Amino acid sequence: MAILDSKGRLFGKINFLDLGAVLVILLVIFGIFVFPGTSGSVAQVGTKTVPIEVDLVVRGLNVRDPEQLFNNGLKKGGKTNVIIRNESYGQIEIQSIKQLPRTINVSQPDGTVKELPDPKTNNFSTDLLLTLDGQAKKTDRGFVIGNSKVKIGMPFELDGFNYNFNATVIDVREKNK
Repeated sequence: MAILDSKGRLFGKINFLDLGAVLVILLVIFGIFVFPGTSGSVAQVGTKTVPIEVDLVVRGLNVRDPEQLFNNGLKKGGKTNVIIRNESYGQIEIQSIKQLPRTINVSQPDGTVKELPDPKTNNFSTDLLLTLDGQAKKTDRGFVIGNSKVKIGMPFELDGFNYNFNATVIDVREKNK
């Protein structure tokens, strides 16, 4: 009895091609479970985590009493939940909050333009400048918080006990030590 017969069977019973296919499948299963690979993406290799500051501007936030919002929700030294591109990141510390004055541009008789306080007194719209402290991975293409790159112009959603609104990133920088 020959090892390989005329029909390609080993010892007259097992097809040589079927045996090869079964061995390939077993090697693939073994490779998946024994050597699953490294976690994380290639983009994160060689990165380090650094403290950063993110400046956000909020334009036209409709709120009846901004002071009540600052006392009960947004507080300097407090924390806020951050959602970046519909993906919850977690909590980030609020370093500072500044209410920006509402102004309008007024043409002057000599042709120049002056920025003057908005005379509207019954206006529930307010503008804010927030600075957040956080940790981010520093890559050669910018800072990454969670799984999202943080760049000027991108929206952040801030969520807390009595507020949920969007803000726009106007500056991202590594925090001075």
